[in-house]
Amino acid sequence: MTTTGLGDPSVARRLDAALPPSQIKVRNLWRDAFNRLIRNRLSMMGLFVTLFFVALAITGPSLAPYSYQQQSLRRANEMPSREHLLGTDDLGRDFLSRLMWGAQTAMLVATVVTGIAAVLGVVLGGIAAYRGGWVDWIVGRLVDVTQSIPTIMLAILVDATLQKSVTNLFKQMYTSTGLEVFKGSLVINYLVTMSAIAFVTWPTYARLIRSQILSIREREYVEAARSVGASSGRILMRHIVPNALGPIIVAATFGFSSAMILEASLSYLGLGIQPPAASWGGMINDNMFQWRVRPYLVMLPALVLAVATLAINFLGDGLNDALNPRSRVSSGPK
Repeated sequence: MTTTGLGDPSVARRLDAALPPSQIKVRNLWRDAFNRLIRNRLSMMGLFVTLFFVALAITGPSLAPYSYQQQSLRRANEMPSREHLLGTDDLGRDFLSRLMWGAQTAMLVATVVTGIAAVLGVVLGGIAAYRGGWVDWIVGRLVDVTQSIPTIMLAILVDATLQKSVTNLFKQMYTSTGLEVFKGSLVINYLVTMSAIAFVTWPTYARLIRSQILSIREREYVEAARSVGASSGRILMRHIVPNALGPIIVAATFGFSSAMILEASLSYLGLGIQPPAASWGGMINDNMFQWRVRPYLVMLPALVLAVATLAINFLGDGLNDALNPRSRVSSGPK
């Protein structure tokens, strides 16, 4: 910053100190975070495994030897063979193909849910923290009520409540429009499941962004922006939210794995993604009766789900250390 028109050079130095860190050394900060991330072996292993599951979700359906709903009752309950590398289930569906299609279900639901919950939480939490007063009180009470109920129980309640209403709505839409998208139950399953999980996970982001904003809004660069007449919306979106994104990114990473587990749990209980769609939780439920005869039909989807969520959690730990190195210092060496 130049000193032209400021008179005293010390004024310029004080204004420089008032600028947000993201406008002074953004590139260096992100480069340092990236360097810390790649030095963390567990997080890099988690990144590679996560990218593998993302690639599997994208290419798995085209690489799968069979369709996820292709049945052959004459070949039901077959052991692994050349035609079916992991055997078939009780309906004669290729187990490997359904396992690969299940990756698409898990990644799709987790991506959409995390996006919706993060955006909703950041918007409501940001407005509540910055505006304060009755707005903060209402959002705070809504967060408290939502988080006072066990997550899985609330997700079951929302899912079961929405199922019939959304089904009736889709029937009416199909009758009036004739569009095929409103005819099948598969879209309803995805819509209801994603809505239920997003409803129970957004308070985490709202509470996190609220605490971040409450600490950031009193800093010097925010006061400097207020002093030059910047609007509340500009201050919030240009100065406060960008400087609170680090913890949100970390929370979204952990939220991604939590959404996968919640989807699998709802599907296991018969409320989430239902057959013929492939879901790892649904596959565990469908084959529980064969646990003593062919335990791998239950173990494989559970193992794949565990590996995927563990890899994402390793990546989240690495991102936390990279974006918030103070937490690593305060918690001691790992």
